[in-house]
Amino acid sequence: MRRRALSDLSDLPLTYAEVGATAGPLPAGYHHVHESAAIGHGRTRFEEAAAAVMRWGMLRGAGARVEATSEVAAVGSEVIVTLGPVSVPCRVVYVLDDPDHRGFAYGTLPGHAETGEELFAVRYDAADDTVYAEVTAFSRHGAWWSRLAGPLTSLVQHVVSKRYVRAV
Repeated sequence: MRRRALSDLSDLPLTYAEVGATAGPLPAGYHHVHESAAIGHGRTRFEEAAAAVMRWGMLRGAGARVEATSEVAAVGSEVIVTLGPVSVPCRVVYVLDDPDHRGFAYGTLPGHAETGEELFAVRYDAADDTVYAEVTAFSRHGAWWSRLAGPLTSLVQHVVSKRYVRAV
């Protein structure tokens, strides 16, 4: 599989139809992931974590190398995420910029082993002053080798999602 250059991504279509579905009920026919953990308390902690997430901090903090078309995630930003020997191309499909919920979701592009979408976010719960890191995703195999690896790829996705949450 040829590694794509960041400059080659702008004309590529997303590899799935349910764009934006991590914002609501996850679509049927996909593997679903939702990881969430309390990461601190207070508005200051929320703002710090939100700033980190928007600058690809969940990905980098989990050990991924990130090459992106923007320093801060924005709709249309293209990104190549490399974790170990695997590099995957994605595009930011929406951004959350609410007072108590911030983050972004990206979708898969051709060359990614999976098809689907992943949301990286932080949420502030004013009721108990707690800040949560969250990862929500839906995916299915998009390459022959990910289908062949079957359950292993699902396990890897869960492990990496936990790393993303701990990274913030």
